[in-house]
Amino acid sequence: MSTVSLLEAATRYVASLSENARASARAEVNRFVRWYGANRSTGELRGHDVSLYGEELGAATAEAKRRADQVKAFLAYLKKEGMAPDSLAPHLRLKKSAKAAVVGPEQRRVVEVTAEGYEALKDELGALKGQRPQVREEIRRAMLDKDFRENAPLDAAKEKQGHLESRIREIEETLKQAVIVEPGEGGGSRVRMGSTVEVTNLSSGALLRYTIVGANEGIAAEGKISNASPIGRALLERCKGEEVSVSVPAGELKLRVEKIEG
Repeated sequence: MSTVSLLEAATRYVASLSENARASARAEVNRFVRWYGANRSTGELRGHDVSLYGEELGAATAEAKRRADQVKAFLAYLKKEGMAPDSLAPHLRLKKSAKAAVVGPEQRRVVEVTAEGYEALKDELGALKGQRPQVREEIRRAMLDKDFRENAPLDAAKEKQGHLESRIREIEETLKQAVIVEPGEGGGSRVRMGSTVEVTNLSSGALLRYTIVGANEGIAAEGKISNASPIGRALLERCKGEEVSVSVPAGELKLRVEKIEG
């Protein structure tokens, strides 16, 4: 087997194509090369690496299939030219896409978030995606141990990857559905998303201060409560002076709205 860097292999492959085929092939193959590492040897490529790239491409849409076919052709070329130890193209599989029903605007789920919460989710998403190369490398190293029956590092790395990808998908879905609600949109007359509200606990007389935030933003220690929480739901759309009752694990909580900001 004669191995070269993945970048060199990609250059040779594109040069071997007809002029009409080069443009589209170059874009997709270079994307795969950047993902895996341009200077890494073709001999290092393994089926698991290729499977991970399939996950990157996502569901089996027409566009994803087109992109996958370009990379599969490149992988077949590596095998044919003796640059890769195994036939890797069959490992590139796309997730089956569910048949989507036509959904009108009124049926789409909306997730209300504050501007601060939206930016925090974007930052978290960027940080999580930045961890992908490290996790892939952990899996690759663990797979060097040929005894897969009791490979705890490999199991741990794959579990870590599963949690990572699950959280990435969750945040991406939330951002797609997000509607940013700014404080002040309600004029301070009613409790809205983003409002800061002072309430009196009618049982203890304690004055409490809450900020109503999105479902993914609640931090009880900072007084930020989700609009989906029992107290948050009960306070939404209330005016100054209104009293509400909230069922909590300790019993019935009675609150009176004293002040609304935003």
